[in-house]
Amino acid sequence: MSGQSRKPIMMTWQGTTSPRLESVRLLVSDGRLRAAGRVVAAACDKHEAYSASFEFSVDRSGDVGKGLLRTTTAEEERHISVGRTEDGVWLIDHGQGTARGEYDGAMDVDVSGLVTFTALPIRRLGLHRQPSTHELPVLYVSMPDLQVRLVHQTYRTVSVTDDGAVINYTVPDFTADLTVDRDGLVTDYPGIATRV
Repeated sequence: MSGQSRKPIMMTWQGTTSPRLESVRLLVSDGRLRAAGRVVAAACDKHEAYSASFEFSVDRSGDVGKGLLRTTTAEEERHISVGRTEDGVWLIDHGQGTARGEYDGAMDVDVSGLVTFTALPIRRLGLHRQPSTHELPVLYVSMPDLQVRLVHQTYRTVSVTDDGAVINYTVPDFTADLTVDRDGLVTDYPGIATRV
């Protein structure tokens, strides 16, 4: 992607195996990314019905500046803010005070079932431009309960074309070949969602 500023864009993904929609407004420019989005998910065997909103920003280095997630279920509302300091410490706040943790040096955030967050390590590492493989510690936020834990994920470039790339994403109990566009943003996440 060039260093030019670009206008914000809207992207929407539809669930392929469970009824859900994710829509996000993205500003992608100068290597930075800002996102504000919403998810509506019907109940399924993995979770209860919920809606969620999120905002986050990523600087040129790929570091998450700050992120905010809110979820609503029939029973309750929850929120969490996460951010990574310059010295690599994560600040996590569920509204009851800030907890600090290093999470094995994690630089990326992944949120269960949200396609938008899958782009963060792909873009940071340039996997959509230059083939490579990385096993990464990742700060993982589950939905809709917003619990945080450390997970290790592997990202491997399968192929790069003029239109984008295919990136293999693997965790211990799941693997998928993600199709991404030239900006490293997911167009197809098999078994999860596809861009509409």
